[in-house]
Amino acid sequence: MARLEGKVALITGAAVGMGAEHARLFVEEGARVILSDVNEEAGTALAEELGENALFLRHDVSDPDSWSTVIAEGTKKFGPITVLVNNAGLSGPNALTAELDDREYLRMVEVDQNGVFYGMRAILPGMIDAGGGSIVNISSAAGMAHLPGTPNVGYTGAKFAVRGMTKATAIEYGPKNIRVNSVHPGAILTPMAENLNDKSVLDAVAETIPMRRFARPREVSHLVLFLASDESSYITGSEMVIDGGRLAE
Repeated sequence: MARLEGKVALITGAAVGMGAEHARLFVEEGARVILSDVNEEAGTALAEELGENALFLRHDVSDPDSWSTVIAEGTKKFGPITVLVNNAGLSGPNALTAELDDREYLRMVEVDQNGVFYGMRAILPGMIDAGGGSIVNISSAAGMAHLPGTPNVGYTGAKFAVRGMTKATAIEYGPKNIRVNSVHPGAILTPMAENLNDKSVLDAVAETIPMRRFARPREVSHLVLFLASDESSYITGSEMVIDGGRLAE
């Protein structure tokens, strides 16, 4: 039996990168998946690739009102949503704290932090009615420690906030059979990284990782799948680090 058979999942930031790989694996494992993103072209193409068990909806996670619309349309298409993957995020510019522009800082908070809050707040009533569910919040290794190469204080602060919000919500809704966990990826070989002209930069980063390589997006997706599935039925309020051992040093 497929590991997500009968489940309906909403994955934000699903048009490209890790989000797209999460969506592919979820559909392979039997889920019906709502893909949300601001990238309409890529999101629509991915939904067409995945077939009848995928629906793309344009969605800005930093707009609280848009969440109710996406959830309503997704539920109408597939039924109650019992898995939410808060994957959408942005990193912002490389800047020291004293040099970070207000607008850049606030945009990271709006997407990386507030977007996660809006998503959990919007999805929880339906999960309660459905008898339970799983929320997987994608943070970052930077949500555990401010690592060299992390873009800025806004990014680190928002990713730490995701970790804290995850724990608070897990405690609040554990009695309702709703599990909430955070995933903290390190260096991931996304298309953006693969297309980097200067490969020496990738090699230098890889040398800081005990496993001496970047993760492939699907390696993160398998962890997200585990947390979304009933296999992780007694795991909540946890942070799962997937960084090749970088934080262990």
